[in-house]
Amino acid sequence: MKAHSGMRPHDLVVLLKILSLEDGWLNKDLAQSLEISPSEISESLNRSMIAKLISPDKKKVFKNALFSFIAHGLSYVFPVEPGPIVRGIPTAHSAPILKNHFVSNDVYVWPSQKGTAKGQAITPLYPNQVSAVQNDEKLYDMLALVDTIRVGRVRESDKALELLKSLFDLEHA
Repeated sequence: MKAHSGMRPHDLVVLLKILSLEDGWLNKDLAQSLEISPSEISESLNRSMIAKLISPDKKKVFKNALFSFIAHGLSYVFPVEPGPIVRGIPTAHSAPILKNHFVSNDVYVWPSQKGTAKGQAITPLYPNQVSAVQNDEKLYDMLALVDTIRVGRVRESDKALELLKSLFDLEHA
């Protein structure tokens, strides 16, 4: 087994994708839906197993541990600074899951020519993220909530954590 060389941003996306799936999954299905190579999916799952975010058989995400990482470590490990105004897909508090909870003149987007909104660019956790969320609303919601935490505004982050807890089906976290 390779030594753990630290988590990569797409490792979080892989774990969230697993949580978004209702049924069982195979590595090749994750690779195809996330547009990540099968070997990188395998390495990602190994890193997550070493970090104790997924079970040793790599089939069960430890939701409490993942939630704790997102709540307390995410903004330090994968921070983001809003960039220039671009066209894209709404994220963070601008995404549909949070849009009705906050009034803000700031709009955040993942840069994409397919997008219909204009706002400050938020760098996705990995390059094919916009494509990966096109057919997975739950993954989109979770990644938008994660971006809210990455941006780091307290009030919005608290609401994002509350909604993420609900999406993870956690009672205590």
